[in-house]
Amino acid sequence: MKAVLVLEDGTYFTGESFGEDGETMGEVVFNTCMTGYQEISTDPSYNGQIVTMTYPLIGNYGFNTDDNESYKTHVEGFIVKELCDSPNNWRNSIHPDEYFKKNNIVGIKGIDTRALTQHIRQFGSMFGIISTLSGNVDILLEKLESRKKISRNLVMEVSTKETIHKPAKGKKVALMDFGVKYNIMRSLEQRGCDTFILPADTSCEEILKFNPDGILLSNGPGDPRDLPAIIENIKKLIGIRPIFGICLGHQLLGLALGLDIYKLKFGHHGGNHPVKDLNTGRCYITSQNHNYAIDTRMSPDIKDNITITHMNVNDNTVEGFKHNTLPVLSIQYHPEAAPGPEDSDYIFDQFMEMMG
Repeated sequence: MKAVLVLEDGTYFTGESFGEDGETMGEVVFNTCMTGYQEISTDPSYNGQIVTMTYPLIGNYGFNTDDNESYKTHVEGFIVKELCDSPNNWRNSIHPDEYFKKNNIVGIKGIDTRALTQHIRQFGSMFGIISTLSGNVDILLEKLESRKKISRNLVMEVSTKETIHKPAKGKKVALMDFGVKYNIMRSLEQRGCDTFILPADTSCEEILKFNPDGILLSNGPGDPRDLPAIIENIKKLIGIRPIFGICLGHQLLGLALGLDIYKLKFGHHGGNHPVKDLNTGRCYITSQNHNYAIDTRMSPDIKDNITITHMNVNDNTVEGFKHNTLPVLSIQYHPEAAPGPEDSDYIFDQFMEMMG
């Protein structure tokens, strides 16, 4: 069946559909990973987004029951150059097309993903619609404009609705679920943490009732500036308990401390982003998934309290900071992810030391 992708600037691509029939809309971004497509489709940080995979062949090792990063898929749509028809891996348990059908994901294949990626790099990430129902670009643009006006709370859509306890005998951690990935939970579990996974809107007072040794602010989707109540809640927690922020949690923590953020032109989405640890001078290859970054311009009083610890080698954006006097640690990239190297998980050890 034919499918069409229409971007909000009127650019369109025609191809073939896979997965679910119908229409889907979201912000179109590109991901540079060569593998990990199942982890990407189940990453809550992609809620509200249509993902373009820049690697030309997707699905060659199939899908399985072990590589999910959350309880369900979250991407709004999926765009690939070629979807493998004959996956081959001993863990493969479901055909790629069947996987996308089962999870109600509308996809398009057979388009020039390199041209699409170059367009996004030149003009920035933008909203788009994938349709198998209509090829009329003007009608699809009207639908897209109407959908853009509808406000969504992307974080509350993916956050747990009730407290989940993962008991252990080590440090007690309150994990604020803004769209947490399973591997963050596993990283805490490996360190023996007694973890309470809490809804995103849990109040400061309710969090402290658990008497945690530390608080982890998770990754998640969307613009952190759309979450003023959560930012105010984090402000109350700063200095009371050690706090560790990851990705969206990093941005929320920065806003709570008085820092500013801005939207990147096309975001960082992929498993090969070089980040320099300014303390050691060492460079790490990191996994990233975010559209916003901390602004390096700070007022003098904030600058005295904050030290930038990590910088992106490609574009010099902030990838980590710490507070100079309070137990606050923050990282923009995903230290729990393992796109090959696993050496970034030392950040979790620093969090453990901070709680100690």
